[in-house]
Amino acid sequence: MFNRLIDRRMGIFLAGLFIITVAVPIGNLLIAGQPVPSYAVALLGKYLCYALLAVSLDLVWGFAGILSLGHGAFFALGGYAMGMHLMREIGTRGVYADPLLPDFMVFLNYDELPWFWLGFDNFLFASLMVMLIPGLLAFVFGWLAFRSRVTGVYLSIITQAMTYALMLAFFRNEMGLGGNNGLTDFKDLLGFNLQTDSTRAGLFVAAAIALAAGLLISKFITTSKLGKVLVGVRDAESRTRFIGYRVEGYKLFVFIVSAMMAGVAGAIYTPLVGIINPGEFSPANSIEIVIWVALGGRGTLVGAAIGAIIVALAKTLLTGWIPEIWLFALGGMFVLVTLYLPNGVLGAVENTIKKLKRKTEAPA
Repeated sequence: MFNRLIDRRMGIFLAGLFIITVAVPIGNLLIAGQPVPSYAVALLGKYLCYALLAVSLDLVWGFAGILSLGHGAFFALGGYAMGMHLMREIGTRGVYADPLLPDFMVFLNYDELPWFWLGFDNFLFASLMVMLIPGLLAFVFGWLAFRSRVTGVYLSIITQAMTYALMLAFFRNEMGLGGNNGLTDFKDLLGFNLQTDSTRAGLFVAAAIALAAGLLISKFITTSKLGKVLVGVRDAESRTRFIGYRVEGYKLFVFIVSAMMAGVAGAIYTPLVGIINPGEFSPANSIEIVIWVALGGRGTLVGAAIGAIIVALAKTLLTGWIPEIWLFALGGMFVLVTLYLPNGVLGAVENTIKKLKRKTEAPA
């Protein structure tokens, strides 16, 4: 079972992730001169959250053929669940010093805390909601869509419409979630100040652990009998159904697991960046996630994580150097993958290594 989970590709990636997870906090906290600056720790942690989000999409797209253009919604819901806990943690340290109501509620003349905010002062409850809320949305949406046998481009359009509708709803002040400003001005998490280097390093480690766990869970699913059925659904859904499998149940299960993973990524992302707002629901964000997976290598899990990190790093560099060309570069990446890298960057690297090995092993 261990060999099935940790193949060569997964082993190399997890080993590299472990080295980075150890080296970054040491370079930030223990070495004089701080060779790893504090902003880099938060930035790398954000990249790891994106990598987990890409893995969650690859689980459903790469292995079940479900092209979701709404995974940004699950990510944002997980972020809002954690943001609500962080807002409750502020207490009297807010601008208006109200012990119960967040600042934006005082500003909007709320008389009492809305019912759906109750319980979020408890970290365990908030952590449960981080997975339960995206999972519940995925269950309702998936149950209706898969039972109706909505597939292909129609399913993709519906998922995109879902995240767009949520974005419009969360922009409204009446939702009681901060409107267009979202949730921000967080102070601490579990009593640890979010502005300190040690807390940022802890969140970075949490992101790395979550990514490793997400990869292993996804690998376990895809290498099991369930995973073989999912591949059958991806390649020939009608034939798999005629054989006797209840296709809807398999698709619904993996869709819910994927949504919960995306919610965890959003929950760690929120304290790292210090804000969560309705912009995270933007359909453009969900489309960008698809580009991450396609660039890294669809159906590889590890490739999806690598693709997310590559694109996020390129975005950071290009928007800092030449911000006006970023969207053109992003579109160029997608065209490049479509025309020349059908198996993504990971597939191209592995094919190159195989060719080099054949040349070196060939007789003189």
